[in-house]
Amino acid sequence: MEITASMVKELRERSGAGMMECKKALTENAGNIETAIEWLRKQGLAKADKKASRVAAEGRIAVAQDGGKAVLVEINSETDFVAKDENFLKFADAVARAALASGVADVEALRSVKTAHGATVEEARAALVAKVGENVQVRRLARIDGATNHVAAYVHGGRIGVLVETRGGSVEFARGVAMHVAAMNPPYNKAGDVPAAFIEKEKEIELAKMSDKDKAKPANILEKIIGGKIAKIVNENTLYGQPYVLNTEQTVEAAAKAAGADVIGFKRLVVGEGIEKVQEDYVAEVKKAMGG
Repeated sequence: MEITASMVKELRERSGAGMMECKKALTENAGNIETAIEWLRKQGLAKADKKASRVAAEGRIAVAQDGGKAVLVEINSETDFVAKDENFLKFADAVARAALASGVADVEALRSVKTAHGATVEEARAALVAKVGENVQVRRLARIDGATNHVAAYVHGGRIGVLVETRGGSVEFARGVAMHVAAMNPPYNKAGDVPAAFIEKEKEIELAKMSDKDKAKPANILEKIIGGKIAKIVNENTLYGQPYVLNTEQTVEAAAKAAGADVIGFKRLVVGEGIEKVQEDYVAEVKKAMGG
């Protein structure tokens, strides 16, 4: 299979590995991006798939909360300029409030919900598009209905939004955890939440990275070595295993225990997450227009 420049570029963006390494990985794996990433990791040339970090779309995360109920809504625009426009901000706030009051669980249902101004979310969106001259989309919604638990909402810079639910502790502690989730982006809450398939794949990768000398060690020793590496990986990928950003001398689990709290779960939205924005080459466009 022919390995194209675009394939190499995509693999570089997703893996962080060098161009030649990416080309070799694609060649070794018949052009399959996913297996090439795994191959690179086994060679120790890539730490993780960076696909999810390719954030480019503009917009804002809006939040609304009433006691133990809270929602986050991601609303996208084409430019950061419009995302800071007063009309856009008012629309985002109105949509978040409508989402909270209605209790809807997804964006599709939210479109037909009426805002405090009487228009539906979809009608208000269409009116905003006409006013600002850009495409505006209500993309995602996340909510927590915490009943008697503590719920905290935190939005950082209008671009990262987090909801956290805790049993016990305090709202202040829940907010501290929300700030941690915003900063550290843990994929999972606790060790028990990590999928078995993830663990097995990491074991396979760690084993592939080991030297022949280490692989030749007795099975019980080898198991301890791999076990230690997996424990470290699990800690890095779970909220409870990470050092708490507000007190790095202890883990989030230790901080929760000290606060008499248990983190039930969290939700995190980042503006444009997973959307790849087309990079425009204005110099090339001008040259093309001029025929040169």
